[in-house]
Amino acid sequence: SGNFLYVALKQLKDLEQEVGNVSEGVGLSRPPLGVTPNQFYGIEKNPFAAELAQVVLWIGYWQWRRTNGYWDAPEPILQPLTTIEQRDAILSFTADGTPTTPAWPPADVIIGNPPFLGGKFLRRELDDDYIDDLFIVYAQRVPHEADLVCYWFEQARAQLVTGNAQRVGLLATNSIRGGANREVLKRIKQNGDIFMAWADRPWLLEGAAVRVAMVGFDGGSEQERVLDGQQVQAINADLTGDVDITAAARLTENANLSFMGDTKQGAFDIDNETAQMMLNTQNVSGKSNADVIVPWINGLDITRRPRKMWIIDFGVAMTEAKAMQYELPYGHVLANVKPRREAHQRNWYRDEWWIHYAPRPEMRAAIHPLSRFIVTPTLSKYRLFLWVYHPTLPDHQLIVTAREDDYFFGVLHSRIHEVWALRMGTSLGPTPRYTPTTCFETFPFPYPPGQEPPDDPHVAAIGAAARNLHEWREAWLNPPDLPPKELAKRTLTTLYNARPDDLVDLHSALDAAVAAAYGWEWPLSDDEILTHLLALNGERG
Repeated sequence: SGNFLYVALKQLKDLEQEVGNVSEGVGLSRPPLGVTPNQFYGIEKNPFAAELAQVVLWIGYWQWRRTNGYWDAPEPILQPLTTIEQRDAILSFTADGTPTTPAWPPADVIIGNPPFLGGKFLRRELDDDYIDDLFIVYAQRVPHEADLVCYWFEQARAQLVTGNAQRVGLLATNSIRGGANREVLKRIKQNGDIFMAWADRPWLLEGAAVRVAMVGFDGGSEQERVLDGQQVQAINADLTGDVDITAAARLTENANLSFMGDTKQGAFDIDNETAQMMLNTQNVSGKSNADVIVPWINGLDITRRPRKMWIIDFGVAMTEAKAMQYELPYGHVLANVKPRREAHQRNWYRDEWWIHYAPRPEMRAAIHPLSRFIVTPTLSKYRLFLWVYHPTLPDHQLIVTAREDDYFFGVLHSRIHEVWALRMGTSLGPTPRYTPTTCFETFPFPYPPGQEPPDDPHVAAIGAAARNLHEWREAWLNPPDLPPKELAKRTLTTLYNARPDDLVDLHSALDAAVAAAYGWEWPLSDDEILTHLLALNGERG
């Protein structure tokens, strides 16, 4: 603890020493040393870490002095630092218990490495009351879905606005660039600007490799902009320096088409052998287990080989009494899911333990009338889209598009959509993440969904190119008479790593057909694609 303060102290002491050396070099007297630990402020919630930060600063200070020839050391060497406060940095309470924003001490510069905790894990790692209070205090400022680090960014921004700080430099995961997290960077640019950023750098966190972003911002006074070590004209809220697409709006025409898959939270999934045994077993009630056992896929089935997995699924609202009529499926869930659910802090999660954690009723309703639908992995090295057939239930690691036509499949699998999704989405480490709200709902299709002209030649051309791509890939993935050992190597990841000429040609034909539907000449650079799409988004939005 206190490492960032120590590094800042050392850098300022080195600068102070350099000023003295230069002064002497030009015949001036060396100015007295004035930088001490008392000029460094810190807020640390953990009592031990707060004490340790004081020790680190003093040790670093005296170590620097000895290294640079200053041997005097008054007693006691380690003195209390009242500038290091032990308290919460993002939430406090008034005397009557009302949650409020804590005051930060005025400072010239704010630096820090706030805790890395994803938005979806806030309630799991911190108690519900704390998160509820946090949401109240930061309402309209930090989205509920944002990572914990975003609250430090907002607090620092507020310090700039009130004149209690001049500059800020904070560390975050690289996901600060997208989704709900990006909103705090947008707010920073409303009142000031980002003057320095490293958008995606490797970092070690408790021994684990992560990808981080380093962001420096101020009230807008700094004129130079440096992104990833290179001077740029501007740094956008997604930490890019070219086309700014952060203002792209979600289009109502794209609503209710793209969904996250089902979240089971428990051992509802079963292998093929177990599924077949249950499917072939009759119930006393006369009910068929096929009512509640369906094929199941997640991201691994897309990027690797299909595993022939199944899942026990009692729908979105089946009562326990009805679920009990399916004896073997109910027994499996009773033994393998209920114990884990009973330990959960949320009542509804415990009480309806036989129901999936998030069964996605809207997604189910959208794909129910379709014979097939489109999926793409939430996280994937390549942006792959595949057909999945009814009644398969897709896992939450897949994003579902409720369309069954080749035209829509083709537009999604075009380079045009891929470029947009890569810029609008976030990432987990180096792996791109696809989300319905940012990647799909903001994307302007050649025609608003559901308004494609009948018998349109562009729609037909895209559909034909998409079918050719799908059929060629299926033939490559599943050639007849290939030994099982060799067949296991045939995955979409392997295919797209190699990118054989036939695959490249098929994608090129698809890209040209999609561009023609927009009325664009092909090929286009990524910047040109983004510029065209952003303009179309603005027209439709």
